[in-house]
Amino acid sequence: MSIERQRTKEQDKNIRINNFDAVENNFTREQVKLESSRCLNCKNPKCVQGCPVNIQIPKFIEALKNDNLSLAGEIIRETSMLPSVCGRVCPQERQCEGNCILGIKSEPVSIGALERYVGDNTVAEIPEIKNTGKKVAIVGSGCAGITAAADLRKAGHEVVVFEALHELGGVLRYGIPPFRLPRNILDKELDNLKKMGVKFCKNVVVGKSITLKQLKQDGFNAIFICSGAGLPKMLGIKGENLNGVFSANEFLTRVNLMHAGQSDSITPLRVGEKVAVFGGGNVAMDAARTAVRVGFKEVYIIYRRTEKELPARLEEIRHAKEEGIIFKFLYAPKEILADNGYVKGVELEIMELGEPDESGRRRPVSTGKTEVISLDTVIVALGTGPNPIIQKSAKAEGIEIITDSKGYITVDKEHRETSIPAIYAGGDVAPVGESNAINAMGAGKIAAKAIIKYLEQD
Repeated sequence: MSIERQRTKEQDKNIRINNFDAVENNFTREQVKLESSRCLNCKNPKCVQGCPVNIQIPKFIEALKNDNLSLAGEIIRETSMLPSVCGRVCPQERQCEGNCILGIKSEPVSIGALERYVGDNTVAEIPEIKNTGKKVAIVGSGCAGITAAADLRKAGHEVVVFEALHELGGVLRYGIPPFRLPRNILDKELDNLKKMGVKFCKNVVVGKSITLKQLKQDGFNAIFICSGAGLPKMLGIKGENLNGVFSANEFLTRVNLMHAGQSDSITPLRVGEKVAVFGGGNVAMDAARTAVRVGFKEVYIIYRRTEKELPARLEEIRHAKEEGIIFKFLYAPKEILADNGYVKGVELEIMELGEPDESGRRRPVSTGKTEVISLDTVIVALGTGPNPIIQKSAKAEGIEIITDSKGYITVDKEHRETSIPAIYAGGDVAPVGESNAINAMGAGKIAAKAIIKYLEQD
């Protein structure tokens, strides 16, 4: 293959650390032509198999190659109503691009950048919809919820999405920073659903404002729970209750949703000099890169394994390094140190890698040595668990939704149905496989398909 993989133009690292604007620009039209010509148009496209929502990737790329941008948009939106979002936040290197045959001997086709270009430069056609008279309630407006909403509305059902927060989008809004997912892009995708007739109710906490039993009494024929996993996981070490310790969930929500990094915010953030982020996933990278932009002078990522084991996307790691973030590998937090109730530092255990654990990665073990670094802020980015509000309120009403030992809702993997007929669950509250945007979308599509079939028989 003589044509090299095209690269998107990026904001200069010295400029972007002072703003929340998108780091990457779109391809130019010429780059789209060059990159689409690299696709081998395989007879057995493994890229499609690697996509949780089965976008017909070679077909939309072929349309681009033939200068038919509108057709490319139609092909993608047959299975995904969020091309601009997925093109930015999906882990393509582990999914579609990771399965690209071209990648065996060369670099894979830049599928994500092509999808993003199509999403940004085409307008979704609003289909004619024949109403069935059936109603579906969706709990949560994140990836799973809005994907299911689109498919259910196309099938003619009335769809009402209940969102606990005052803005729509779930983790796409409060978790992912604007420099990765610009808000105008997210708003555009949500507006398409509104045009289709999907109704959104904000500031409604299902389980508190309204219960599952009340939703059924209000005439909803099926319910899809996709309320996410917003309960932070902490380390359980001494000092976690000090002033200056945040979960990544709180830190990102305050900055992304409440604009806490701005001086005129009604909930301002106390910005210090030095901050450490515990963790190595995409959320840790988002938190660290956000900390740079709100004014922290020295930002560390503390990770107990080596760089090779970092679970974050390579692109996010590269951007973090370019933005001056300091990585400390083979370190694990032992104790957060205090000064009059505030963080003053952290004691770190120095680790080494031992035998592989159940995940296949070598297990970090302590060497018995420690190191102390001075800090004024700590951000814990070790994942989240499901909030039990819905399950508890349902149980109080005699609806027993079965959960696993960690509190996640148990579902039939094939249909995403819970232990209660007509109630389905998906996304981070009932995860199947890796927790990310595209897998949540896949869960939304599976649940919608099952609900449509159920309503046809109802």
